[in-house]
Amino acid sequence: MVGAVLLRGSFMAPQFCPALDAEGALGAARLAAAWIENNQLADGTYVYEYRLEDNADLGGYNVVRHAGVTMSLFQLAAGGDLSVLPAADRGLGWMNRNLYRNSGWVALQNPADGGVQLGSSALMLAGVMQRRFATGDTRYDELARSLARGLLALQLPDGAFLNRWNTAANSPVPGERSKYATGEAFWALTLMHRAFPGEGWDRPARLTADYLALHRDDVEQQKYPPWADQWAAYGLGEMATWPLEEHQVEYARRLAERFGLLVRVESQRRDNRLSKLIHGRQARAAGMGTWVEGLTSLHRLAAIDPRMSDLEGKIAERVACGAGMLAARQYTPADASEFEDPVSVEGAWFTEGITRMDDQQHALSGLLFSAPIIQGVKPE
Repeated sequence: MVGAVLLRGSFMAPQFCPALDAEGALGAARLAAAWIENNQLADGTYVYEYRLEDNADLGGYNVVRHAGVTMSLFQLAAGGDLSVLPAADRGLGWMNRNLYRNSGWVALQNPADGGVQLGSSALMLAGVMQRRFATGDTRYDELARSLARGLLALQLPDGAFLNRWNTAANSPVPGERSKYATGEAFWALTLMHRAFPGEGWDRPARLTADYLALHRDDVEQQKYPPWADQWAAYGLGEMATWPLEEHQVEYARRLAERFGLLVRVESQRRDNRLSKLIHGRQARAAGMGTWVEGLTSLHRLAAIDPRMSDLEGKIAERVACGAGMLAARQYTPADASEFEDPVSVEGAWFTEGITRMDDQQHALSGLLFSAPIIQGVKPE
């Protein structure tokens, strides 16, 4: 009996999925957005990393994450909350002031070192698309096309993408790939096809979908395939009505299993010494948020494509569990009131006393898209 109790409390710990309704999920997403807005600087950038213990802005910056955080605000606007548009537009303005221009295309450039990285431009493009879906405003359509052409300047014949452009040599940096950026570019191209269906953006997107489904894990030597790529899941969700090829559906199913397992393992973790010793520390929001994002996109696919329909209910359960854990771990206004600078705390997630702006980004997006699934609303 003692042994059974020990096993139940350690290796066989039960899952814990805090209850969360759709209203609570949206409220947590808006609270995350408020942290981003309240911690935005005058030039449109954001506080990158903050330490709770001594109320310290730890400095540093990451241009890819800037594009991602801004994109998440535009996602919230596309979900109906237009109040975040001023902050999102300031973030977009910073990116517009830091464009690299080549013949026929543009890319987001790091002002600190001049680097041109695929993921930065891909998430900037995704943000511009979300803004268009939110507002119907077409003022950035040519910018979107120019950014998309910039992505294609880094696409290889097999559908993969190289990660950087060498501005001095005016050519891609050979051999360098990113486990994140290919999925980001893939999703951005699927959004281009949604906005401009007659312009052929689906062709390079399909090519990348094949690479992700058939080759990426081997070529890029992913240790535990499939790589848990929420950006690829976003793109597959966009392709739900195209429709998908059989091998792409199989890839989507494997992704759903991977994300579901990650949520299941996380649900066994507790914030105590024994649990940390046996199961590891609880995931940061930037990680767990991506699992929920990926699952919400795959839920849309499962609700539309009959080849995925047997997974719809199971995915919905994992979405609700992941979103519930996120909401339960967020610092509420009451929590924040106990600290020296509540504005730097309210709406954030902390790991070992530190929050980073992409913690709020990924949690925001995951919670936003979990709300209709929790409510039982069928995707369109």
